[in-house]
Amino acid sequence: MPDEPFETGRLFSLRVDRFSQISVRTNRYSVPVRLIGRTVRAMLHASELVVYDGQQEIARHERLIAKGKTRLDLEHYLEALVRKPGAFPGAAALEQARSAGKFTPVHDAWWEAAKAAHGERDGTRALIEVLLMGRHVPHEHLVAGLASAVRAGALTADAVALEARKAAEADEVAAPVVPAEPDRTNVTSLTERGLAQLPPDTRPLPSVAAYDQLLRARQRADRPAIQGEMP
Repeated sequence: MPDEPFETGRLFSLRVDRFSQISVRTNRYSVPVRLIGRTVRAMLHASELVVYDGQQEIARHERLIAKGKTRLDLEHYLEALVRKPGAFPGAAALEQARSAGKFTPVHDAWWEAAKAAHGERDGTRALIEVLLMGRHVPHEHLVAGLASAVRAGALTADAVALEARKAAEADEVAAPVVPAEPDRTNVTSLTERGLAQLPPDTRPLPSVAAYDQLLRARQRADRPAIQGEMP
């Protein structure tokens, strides 16, 4: 393995078109609308596409395998849709968000109630303001806030924000307590456990007496030669 990580994806430098999309190998992917007309860098990996504006990551998509397909993120278009809410109901990005489970039946229920209370345009704009909250509020808390708001008949973005905050606080209270670490002094070594299961060793202890005899015999053989060399 290399000492340092290295990039294995393929890098593209691409211009964002007027639909806030880039084209990568016959497929199209959305980026935030504020980048229309800008040049961005796209790193294509085996399973995903990551888009950067300078050093900042601004989009991440699952890679499309079939040719001529489009992958859109509804969040990328919210700034434009809040100014033109009439384009929201028929937006392709909305349909993809529904298919991916990001735009849930709870969203639809609150939206329908908001339109009935405030009118088509203002109710849709209120929903888009709620979706913009998703940049700062976890998805599950936002959905819980929408569900509570529907039940209470609270059909403003501020009311949903309040209910989402309550859901987040409830989750914090219900969070499980992390158990303390067990007393390590009572932990039995696997080696000790394995040795305890072995039968007793009845063999006698090894002896080096035979080697001592060889050593003494060698000393007797060498002594006359050493004495003969003395003056």
